[in-house]
Amino acid sequence: MNSEKSLQERSGNTCELCGSEENLSVYELPDSPRDVAEISILICNTCNEQIEDPEKVIPNHWRCLNDSMWSTIPAVQVMAWRMLNRLKAEGWPQDLLDMMYLEDETKEWAKAGVAESQAEAVIHRDSNGVILEAGDSVVLIKDLKVKGSSMVAKQGTAVRRISLDHENEKYIEGKVDGQQIVLITDFVKKI
Repeated sequence: MNSEKSLQERSGNTCELCGSEENLSVYELPDSPRDVAEISILICNTCNEQIEDPEKVIPNHWRCLNDSMWSTIPAVQVMAWRMLNRLKAEGWPQDLLDMMYLEDETKEWAKAGVAESQAEAVIHRDSNGVILEAGDSVVLIKDLKVKGSSMVAKQGTAVRRISLDHENEKYIEGKVDGQQIVLITDFVKKI
């Protein structure tokens, strides 16, 4: 049985990312480790074109990853993670990334494909220089007045599941007393 035939059987003859049944082809994931048996997925021309050419990406097409990211096939998980990572600036992909669970080996495989783009990425650090990632928890190290309101975020307040500003390494967001606010990384410490 050839690779394409086994992929067609595995996927039910549909795109493993968006579910389309038209113009399917085998896509081999770049930067795949050699010890992984299945490094290919079956995808449609629309997905293939957008994966290969970032200029042609239509973010709403990739809302299909809300379903395919739960696949039990590591190659599908890796491609879903990579596309969500590429689209993080849209906002909604970050929520899916926060929910997504990958085994350690699969996550390393997924990250291997985005190493170059992450070299240029903004790195957020707390007041001690510790790198912050989306979903981390931090604690405020001083009282902070919240602009535009009379609220004061008190020192020692824990902020859970932060999100990062992808354009400025000094800004993160989180909920304090039920209100979503922007925090400056100089005034937080990772828990």
